[in-house]
Amino acid sequence: MNEEILLTKEGYDKIVAEHEELVSVKRAEVAERIKEAISYGDISENAEYDSAKNEQAELEERIHKLETMIRKAKIVQDEDVKGDVVNVGLKVVVKDLDSGAEEQFSIVGATEADPFEGKISNESSVGHALIGHKKGEKIAVEVPDGVINYEIVNIIK
Repeated sequence: MNEEILLTKEGYDKIVAEHEELVSVKRAEVAERIKEAISYGDISENAEYDSAKNEQAELEERIHKLETMIRKAKIVQDEDVKGDVVNVGLKVVVKDLDSGAEEQFSIVGATEADPFEGKISNESSVGHALIGHKKGEKIAVEVPDGVINYEIVNIIK
C-alpha cells in the first residue's frame, strides 16, 4: 500500500501541527493520567486506569496514522498547478444549470475533504468529474440523488 496521499500545503501543515501537538502535549497528558490512576492502587478494577489506557491506545493509533500520512504525502505545489483547468489545489466556481445557484469548491486530496467548508475531494463524484475541465465547460455529475448539471464559471488559483 504505497499510494501517495495528495495534500495541499495547507493540509500538510495542519497534519504536521496535529502530529506535533499529539506527540509533545497529549502523550504527556495521557501518561500523567495513567500514572495518577496507578497511584489509586489495584488496577484490575480501576475505571480511571482503563479509561486512560484506552485513550492512550487511541492516541497512539492517531499518531501512527498521521505519521503514515506525512510519509506518503505528495504536496501539490502551486507552480505545478495551472489555473486553466480544474485540479487539486484550486478553487472552482460552478453554476448549477438546473437551479441557477452558484457554488465554490476547493479541490483537495481525500484526507483534507470537508464539505461543510467547501473542500471537496478529488476522489468524490463531483471533484472527480470537475478535474481536468476548463472554464465554460458543462459537466453532468452523477450523484446518489441523480444527476447535477454544472457549468464551470471560474477557476481560481
